[in-house]
Amino acid sequence: MASFTISSARKGVCQWTPRQNKLFEDALVVYSKDTPDKWHNIANAVGGGKTADDVKRYYELLLEDIKQIDSGLVPLPDYRSSGGRGNVSMAYEEHRLKHLML
Repeated sequence: MASFTISSARKGVCQWTPRQNKLFEDALVVYSKDTPDKWHNIANAVGGGKTADDVKRYYELLLEDIKQIDSGLVPLPDYRSSGGRGNVSMAYEEHRLKHLML
């Protein structure tokens, strides 16, 4: 299974599989900021040898990426210019929204 990091440009970030990423996201929902040993619990949920420090750093990188996206430093994909079915679904969605606004 292929692995990835939040940002491939970041050095020193351990690799995460898509499954570990999903487990991480699910664990963030379960363990709130007030949960004792939050990062240890999330690391146990993710498995794969991830430590509390690994998951905490991964979370911090995620927050940094969100801030960059929100500030406009990371360009969003232009879905309108994508080929194939993307244009069809976008055209359909625009058509549907026009009729809802009438």
